[in-house]
Amino acid sequence: MDRRLRMLALVFAVAALLTMQITPATAADKKASPVPSFKAVHFPVTDADKRAVLASEEVTIDGKTHKIGYHTILRSGDKAGDGIFGLLFDQNGNPVTNKDGSQHISVDNDFSSLLPVGDKFYMVSHFESRPGAMYLTELSQDKETGLLSAVSTKNIDFSKFGGLWVPCAGSVTPWNTHLGSEEYPNNARATETAKSMDEIEDYDKPMARYFGVDPYSEATNVDKFREVFKPYRYGYPVEVAVSEDGQASVAKHYAMGRVAVELAYVMPDNRTVYISDDGTNVGFFMFIADREKDLSSGTLYAAKWNQVHAGSGGYANIEWVNLGHSNNATIAKAIEGGVKFSDIFDVKSANEDGQCEAGYTSVNTTTGHECLMLKPGMKEVASRLEARRFAAMMGATTEFRKEEGITYDPDNMTLYVAMSEVAKGMGGGAKQDKGGPDHVRLPTNKCGVVYGLDVGPNATVGSDYVASNMYGVVNGVMRKYPKDGDYANNKCDINSIANPDNVTFMPDRDTLIIGEDTGSGHQNDVIWAYNIKTQKLTRIQTTPYGSETTSPYFYPNINGWAYMTSVIQHPYGESDEDKLSDPADAAAYTGYVGPFPAMN
Repeated sequence: MDRRLRMLALVFAVAALLTMQITPATAADKKASPVPSFKAVHFPVTDADKRAVLASEEVTIDGKTHKIGYHTILRSGDKAGDGIFGLLFDQNGNPVTNKDGSQHISVDNDFSSLLPVGDKFYMVSHFESRPGAMYLTELSQDKETGLLSAVSTKNIDFSKFGGLWVPCAGSVTPWNTHLGSEEYPNNARATETAKSMDEIEDYDKPMARYFGVDPYSEATNVDKFREVFKPYRYGYPVEVAVSEDGQASVAKHYAMGRVAVELAYVMPDNRTVYISDDGTNVGFFMFIADREKDLSSGTLYAAKWNQVHAGSGGYANIEWVNLGHSNNATIAKAIEGGVKFSDIFDVKSANEDGQCEAGYTSVNTTTGHECLMLKPGMKEVASRLEARRFAAMMGATTEFRKEEGITYDPDNMTLYVAMSEVAKGMGGGAKQDKGGPDHVRLPTNKCGVVYGLDVGPNATVGSDYVASNMYGVVNGVMRKYPKDGDYANNKCDINSIANPDNVTFMPDRDTLIIGEDTGSGHQNDVIWAYNIKTQKLTRIQTTPYGSETTSPYFYPNINGWAYMTSVIQHPYGESDEDKLSDPADAAAYTGYVGPFPAMN
């Protein structure tokens, strides 16, 4: 080989070596993080900011920065087409009225799902009232900007189920239906034994309006109230399917059990469903459907917390207690047949030493310490109509406090569950769990914890999505601020979570979204973006005085755009009522943060 050829070969060799060494490093340097970087929102300090909806103005995704913000689709009381968003109706389709005779327009907007159906685009929205309501809204999507607007809205009829009760959070099933909820069902035992209307909980009385009965009239006695109000009709996951022509078909899934359903969340196998139970001394449930995309029958399980340690929110191994199999039809027959609490259980008071008589099981649930005996032949009915009490009898844990939202990270096979407070039954000791097994023994954290649960195959249960443990991931931080300082009205650190409520996950983006429902924890409720790799929290939205952030939910791609729904419930209604100067400001917001570019 002559000199020129040798030199040329050397040049090519060096070039190849440089390419091998430099090209991968250069590509790595240019590759943007998959985690969205939100422009942080400052914590509200001024009166003006505390009255406003503050939201992140921009986000950087895959190296590109995009303008975003909060966009309102409808506020309670707004008219869209012929419908008034949030107007409550009775079983005959007449508007429900308040004590003063005015029509009841709910400001308790909650979860709203986005459902593209064929060439149409719909939203199903909750109103967390008594009676409850869901609205079906047709949306228009701007193809150039992704912005959404309401075309029309209408009330969804639940009269065949005796109405709808306190629909709270929700989710969207993998088969594109709306999966709603009914929270805080009535204590059927107390309603059955009440001697007068004074013994009926004030929380429950407004439901009588659905049946045309005025619960505040002297003419309404307890027998008349019980004639229309059937406690076992309420407290279930509720599914709504929407057709392209705008028709809604509804189902209450009695087979999934009656608890204070915050929400039900379906896993990717279309069969495994997790159900959170809101309140004090509650359980955590899992339902395995018999068939994919069909929640009408299956086996219900309740979690047992086997504590390992108490640090950083605690760590436990989770055991699943089988509560048995059932179906909607069997339970519906029992409900409409008039089954009562006394048909299901015999109950006695504990002895002076706090122990139950032989043959009775000692339990502590939301209704306190009880000694229960299951009546013959009532196991299946008890497992669904009194799921929490029955779970406690079977040895499951009913000590959780304010169990809220659920979401799933498919990349790391991690379920997330928000616990708004770690207190009361979770605190440990006989005083906190009188008559119960005292499974959970954790330090009090009034600011709450978001828990992670690793999921995987479980041959006994028959699912690939069964949680095996539960551990603290994001912990709120209790803090005392100076009374004369900017943060005087906050009892949780302003740079951490306060009473986490609903959560959603941005798949493939390592980002957990955490919404708050807090009173004094933070004066203004916050939505956070949490980077699960760096453990960094970024404040991306705050809400006005007295409101809560309800049901943030992320949609990675709807016709080329991504959205994070965000509902702002009852402004000036939970605290700071005295700050309201214009009644119009009390209207709730249903809207979204975005639009984002599609994130598949």
